[in-house]
Amino acid sequence: MPWRVAVVLPAREGFSPGAVGAIGLQVAALAGSQDVIIGPPLAGPSLLPGHDYSAVQPGLWPPGRRSVRYAAAVLRAVAESGAAVVEVHNRPDTAHYIARHRPGQRVLLVLHNDPQGMRDAETPAQRRSLLRLMDVACVSGWLRQRFLDGLPDTCARHVGLSPNGVALPAAVPPMAQRARCVLFAGRIVADKGADLFVAACARLAQIHPDWNSCMIGADRFRADAPVTPFVSDLLPSAAAAGVEMAGYRPHAQVLAAMAQASIVVVPSRWPEPFGMTALEAMAAGAALIAAPAGGLPEVVGNGGLLCAPAPAAGLAQAIAGLMDDLPARDALAARGRAQAARFSIDHARACRVAMRDAALHRGGA
Repeated sequence: MPWRVAVVLPAREGFSPGAVGAIGLQVAALAGSQDVIIGPPLAGPSLLPGHDYSAVQPGLWPPGRRSVRYAAAVLRAVAESGAAVVEVHNRPDTAHYIARHRPGQRVLLVLHNDPQGMRDAETPAQRRSLLRLMDVACVSGWLRQRFLDGLPDTCARHVGLSPNGVALPAAVPPMAQRARCVLFAGRIVADKGADLFVAACARLAQIHPDWNSCMIGADRFRADAPVTPFVSDLLPSAAAAGVEMAGYRPHAQVLAAMAQASIVVVPSRWPEPFGMTALEAMAAGAALIAAPAGGLPEVVGNGGLLCAPAPAAGLAQAIAGLMDDLPARDALAARGRAQAARFSIDHARACRVAMRDAALHRGGA
């Protein structure tokens, strides 16, 4: 791609190995050689050493919300970058600010979460206003439908699908050689169903004493994440259920744990916009159990077992069924690997390049 793209991170998104979330990881995985990454100051080495990274901080102007001052700082970096397209991740208000204050600038808004809960995109009128100024890429079909909800059919031509991608290991440990471990990996919050996982494991501890259960994660994607009241309340229950609380771990260690665990559970209460943890678990060769909400069904396909996480008794029954059946775990893991292959990094990059090209050459809205 001969033209330059400025990729804008959310103001709180890290881009260092020890402090990075799902958005930063995907930006790094899909970055083109001409991209410049614009985001907050780094907390350590960059995920892409040698790649252009422009660190910005909100200044004193314009007055108002910090998000507006961050957008203004990003705008200055965009002007200096000479980018043909500005790719703003997950912040409609930042994308809107750049498009309004830099007429003629091609903007692509990449959505990783439900836009109906985001500033400047909550209502159909706000979303239609965005489409007059930019194209929108959604990481799942579910998200795309949420953006187009209430909009005329003509708006759909400027809202595309740009899924996340995963690096598929060439080989993974066979199921028979894996640890008898049930793994939860993600933020330890109610939305992710962390307490439901613990409740399910408590039911399994007595009938499957030869199995272990582990939770990797914290309230935030960083080593110094605070111990929230939710985490504090969960610790005694986890200890009683024999669930190991491993805390935050760098992404590479999470993937390594998935490659050793027999079963990975994604018991989210909220509708996951995509479900990157589920995709990574399938790629790692684990048998996956995931909630049937949001974008998870389209990501999981037949590569995992879809199971409502509440009540916990039902989740425990689903986990127990896989614990008791090695051939079933093995077959599910094989289907998961095949499903994950559909979301390769190359495919994700090709989708993103197509969306960037559409944004650059867009016609009237």
